[in-house]
Amino acid sequence: MDFCLSPSESTPLSATSAPFVAAQIRFAQFKDIQGLSEVLLQSFHPAGDWLSLFHPLLRLGIHEDLRARLRAPKSDYYCLLAIAHPSQEIIGTTEISLKNWYYPQTRTGYISNLAVSPAFRRHGVARQLLLKCELVAQEWQCHGLALHVLDNNHQAKTLYTGLGYQTKPMEFSWPSGFFPRPRRLLLEKTLRG
Repeated sequence: MDFCLSPSESTPLSATSAPFVAAQIRFAQFKDIQGLSEVLLQSFHPAGDWLSLFHPLLRLGIHEDLRARLRAPKSDYYCLLAIAHPSQEIIGTTEISLKNWYYPQTRTGYISNLAVSPAFRRHGVARQLLLKCELVAQEWQCHGLALHVLDNNHQAKTLYTGLGYQTKPMEFSWPSGFFPRPRRLLLEKTLRG
């Protein structure tokens, strides 16, 4: 299933944003794993940080995780990807699944691993992926969507709140451990029936 928004269907981006890129959004296939792995690696482990030394190992881990998730026959999980025109380059990805263990009273879709290639950020790609997640959640008859975001990721928080996500109080917080980490926030959006 393909999904594409035109600039007129999109909410205007801020004045400091780059031009809107109408990406093709579709479900990931095995042939996409290498491109997806690269987008995730660039997004979550950018070049120049101390983990760059481990990029080959991290890339392999991401590749194998994706392969295992895409191989498993599930009706409650999808990996979505965004493809640029005309290059057919994978420029973004996200995953959506049902998380009944986290929300036992309602059907809620959970969005994870939202990532966009650095060259395509602030072009509307993440927004298009999130809107596709809403369509999937509606097909699953979900009452809402949820995701986590780091408290210090201001651009992502602005995107999510602009799409109607609201911060929910956390009953617990993860210990910071040896390396202090930013606090994770839970955001939820109620879907209209």
